[in-house]
Amino acid sequence: MKTVANAVSLRVREILKQKNMSIYRLEKITAMPHNSMQTVMRADNNSVNLKTVLLLIKGLEITAKEFFDSPLFEDDELDID
Repeated sequence: MKTVANAVSLRVREILKQKNMSIYRLEKITAMPHNSMQTVMRADNNSVNLKTVLLLIKGLEITAKEFFDSPLFEDDELDID
């Protein structure tokens, strides 16, 4: 079962690829510590908080609507607990 953390990680990877941007660059733009970014990108934690997601969205220079407008978040099996 896919978790929200997995969906966020996959979506960030998709957008980074589209923008030809590295994770390192996103870390610098957002001023997010490397360990925190790694936790998000590996989906180590079963949850991810909204503040972190919004920080990533801002760093990716997209809107929340653009970020969440993905089939990754429409999965009926997405574990939100």
